Amino acid sequence: MKNLIAAFVILLLLVTPASVVMSASKPAVRGKQGMVVSAEPNASAVGLQILKQGGNAVDAAVAVGFALAVTYPSAGNIGGGGFMVIRLADGTTTTFDYREKAPSEATRDMFLDEKGNFVPRKSQESALAAGVPGSVAGMLTALERFGTKKRSDVIDPAIRLARKGFKVNDRFAADLNWMLKAFGHNQGTAKVFKKAGGPWNEGDILVQPDLAATLERIRKQGRDGFYEGTTADLIVRQMKADTGLISHEDLRGYNVVEREPVRGTYRGHEIISMGPPSSGGVMLIHLLNLLEPFDLKAYGAGSSRSIGLMTEAMRLSYADRAEFLGDPDFYRVPVSRMISKEYAAERRALIDPMHATPSSAIGHGAIPLPESEQTTHYSVADQWGNVVSVTTTINGGYGCGIVVDGAGFFLNNEMDDFSAKPGAPNMYGVVGGEANAIVSGKRMLSSMTPTIVLKDGAPVLVLGSPGGSTIITTVLQVIVNVIDHGMGLAEAVDAPRIHHQWRPDTLYYERRGLVADVFDNLVRRGYTVVDRDGYQGRVDAIQLDSMRKLMFGVSDPRGYGTAEGY
Repeated sequence: MKNLIAAFVILLLLVTPASVVMSASKPAVRGKQGMVVSAEPNASAVGLQILKQGGNAVDAAVAVGFALAVTYPSAGNIGGGGFMVIRLADGTTTTFDYREKAPSEATRDMFLDEKGNFVPRKSQESALAAGVPGSVAGMLTALERFGTKKRSDVIDPAIRLARKGFKVNDRFAADLNWMLKAFGHNQGTAKVFKKAGGPWNEGDILVQPDLAATLERIRKQGRDGFYEGTTADLIVRQMKADTGLISHEDLRGYNVVEREPVRGTYRGHEIISMGPPSSGGVMLIHLLNLLEPFDLKAYGAGSSRSIGLMTEAMRLSYADRAEFLGDPDFYRVPVSRMISKEYAAERRALIDPMHATPSSAIGHGAIPLPESEQTTHYSVADQWGNVVSVTTTINGGYGCGIVVDGAGFFLNNEMDDFSAKPGAPNMYGVVGGEANAIVSGKRMLSSMTPTIVLKDGAPVLVLGSPGGSTIITTVLQVIVNVIDHGMGLAEAVDAPRIHHQWRPDTLYYERRGLVADVFDNLVRRGYTVVDRDGYQGRVDAIQLDSMRKLMFGVSDPRGYGTAEGY
C-alpha cells in the first residue's frame, strides 16, 4: 500500500493523466429561487429537494454534506472535517470551524524515525494519520443555529442513498478501480469498496448498509450518535487494531468553534472567507491586496504580464503562510496585519513585474506577533437571500485508506497537514514551521477557502474548490476572472489555471493552458514553467444577479458534479 494512496491524491486533486480529457465546458444553470452546486449529482439533487421543501440554505448545505458522505466517499466524508461560511439575508455573517483535531496522545515528533527523519507513510497511510473527525459535529451545530428543518429531514436522503444504493458513474468507477489494491489491505475498506467478481463498472449499484446504520444513529441521537455509543466504540476499536490514537475521550471532547470570518476588499467588492486554522481566507485577501494596484484587465487574461504578477504574488504569500499561519487557539496568528493593505504594499515592493524573483531570495515578511486538496466544496443559495459556502475534506483521496469496520466511513489523514518537521513538505509539497507544529488537541492548518463575495452589500459570488495547496490560487483566479476580466461564471471557472507555492520554485500550468508565446516569454523572464499534465481544482460556484433576480450555478467541468436550480 506504500505510496499508493499518496499517488492517488496527486492524481485526484492536482493532476489527471494525459489519457483523461477534461469535459467540455458546462453552461451555467439558471435559477430564481434556489441553487445548489456540488461535486456529485445525487448530492446536488438532495440539496435542491430540501430547498423546494421550504428549507433554507443552511438546511440544504447540511443535507448535501451528509449525502456526499455516501456518494462521494473520497472527500465528502463524515470521517473528516471542514469549514462553513454563512451569510444570511439579514446581514449576519459567521463561520463554523469543524476542522479535525490532533488526538490527545499526539506528539510533536510522532512522524519522525529514530534519526529524526520525516516518514511520510506514517502521516499519510496509517491510522496514526487520522485526526479527530469534526464533520458531524459541525454540520449539526450549523443546523441547530441557523437551520429550519429537523435533523431527520436533512439526514434521511443520505440514509436512503446508503441503504438502497445508487448508480456508480464512470468517473467514480475508475477511482474505485484505481484504489482496489489499497482497499484490499483493510478489512473494513474491502468489505465496502471491493466488488465481488471483478472491477467496478458504470451503472453498478453501491450499497453501504454499515454507513446507513451510522447515519441512522446520528439521525436518532444527534451528536451522541457519532461521538459516543456504538459509532465511537467502532472508531476506537479500529484505532486499537491499527495502532491509531483517537480515544473515547478525544471523541467526547471534540468541539466546534464559531469564528468571525476574515474580510477584505477588492475593487469595490467585499471578500468574506474562512480564517485560521484555514490559511485560505487570509491568503486569498493578501493575494488580492497584492494584485489590486495592477491593471490586470488591461494586461489581459492569460497574458505573460498577468501570469507573472500573479505568480510573484503567490510566491510571497506562500512564504508568509509557512511562517505565520496555524491554529489561533494555540498560536498568535497575525491576521489583521496579513490582510492589511499596508502589509501588502510592503511585500509588493519585492515584485519585479518583468522578471521572476528566485524563491531562494524570498522569505516571510516582518510581522511582529500580536500581544497577549481529498477535499470537496459546495455552494448553496436560497430564495430568501441566504448563502452558504462549504469546503470539507479527509485530506488525501479516501483519507488514510481505512474504513471504520462496522461504521462504513473512511478515516482522514489530516495529521499530514501539520508540519511534522520544519522544512519537510507534506503530500502537497507545502512546508511549514513552528506555527503549525503538532500539539495535542490542536487543529492542523488548512488551505480550504470557502468564500462569499459581496457587491453593494449583496452576495454576487459563492465559491470554493478542492485541490490541496492549489485551493487558494484556484479561488483567486476565478474571482479575478469575474471581477477584472469580466467573464461570465462558466467562462471564469473553465479558464486555465496556474499555481506557484514558493517552494518548489516552479510555475505550474494546466495542460494546454498557456499559448506558445506566453510560455516563451515567461521562460525568458526567468520562470521554471512546468505542464502539470492535467487539471487544477474543481470549483463549484454560484453567481447572483440581484438586479435580474437570477442565480447562475456552475460545477467545474474538471469534475463530474452538477448545478441544480429552480
